[in-house]
Amino acid sequence: MSKNKTAAPAVIPAHIAIIMDGNGRWAKKRLLPRTAGHKAGFDNFVSTVNECARIGVSYLTVYAFSTENWQRERDEVDELIRLMNNGITKYMPEMIENNLRLRILGDLSMFDTDSQDMLKNSVQTLSGNTGMLLSICISYGGRQEILQAVNRLLAEGRQNITEQDLASCLYSAGIPDPDLIIRTSGELRTSNFLLWQSAYSEYYFTDVLWPDFKKDELHKAIESFATRSRRFGK
Repeated sequence: MSKNKTAAPAVIPAHIAIIMDGNGRWAKKRLLPRTAGHKAGFDNFVSTVNECARIGVSYLTVYAFSTENWQRERDEVDELIRLMNNGITKYMPEMIENNLRLRILGDLSMFDTDSQDMLKNSVQTLSGNTGMLLSICISYGGRQEILQAVNRLLAEGRQNITEQDLASCLYSAGIPDPDLIIRTSGELRTSNFLLWQSAYSEYYFTDVLWPDFKKDELHKAIESFATRSRRFGK
């Protein structure tokens, strides 16, 4: 990395996706409640979004809440939803200032009406912006995403379905596939994240827990990406 840590890496992936993992372990190491880890994770999410926008990333997709996460303790789920609602609302002026756009990928029907309205209104508020597209995967699962796309095509009576047909019915329709997928906290699995879209993505795994994944760690991941030779099967 350049000695100037504020400089952007030489090669910037157009689309970065991040599995933000390790909030609970971060809190446990500090003898704090899991909610403190989620709060620290959200603060780092904001910093990471701002840094990606600053260095010229065009698309950033983050895995915030999976369909499987609904199985956690109710108190923790409620706290995650509260943090999401309050956090996005508080961050909105900064997103407007930074010219960010917003997409929500996932099954919003699982959320209460107030949360659904907040998310839809946030997307609408930023719809006129022209900068980086931030996609937040909430109540999201890759298998479920593919299934709902297939069922939609079947309901339309479609036959001889192409890859383009299916891609057009995914939550991420119109968004280029990720160039780089980052997973924090030392886990080496995809956890049902962007299963269709990640066919030729480059992966970067790190032991760093998400709340500690700061600007320098992001640059390390991008610099690793820059050393890869992407042949797409050719």
